[in-house]
Amino acid sequence: MINKLIALCLFLLLSVGARAQEVEMADQLRQDGKIWVVVLVIGVTFAGIVYYLVRLDNKISKLEKEIRK
Repeated sequence: MINKLIALCLFLLLSVGARAQEVEMADQLRQDGKIWVVVLVIGVTFAGIVYYLVRLDNKISKLEKEIRK
């Protein structure tokens, strides 16, 4: 499960980079150095979602094992 999740994350990150387009607002953020704040917020949000999903998967797996007993 974790390997598939990591592969999916890498695929998504690579595909986003390949489809990036020049946007005036993004250029301004890069010039001001604020683009890293945007990247950080997106990264923290994504990491939180991944953490939540992994915990949820573990809890569901634990419940399934208890039901099988």
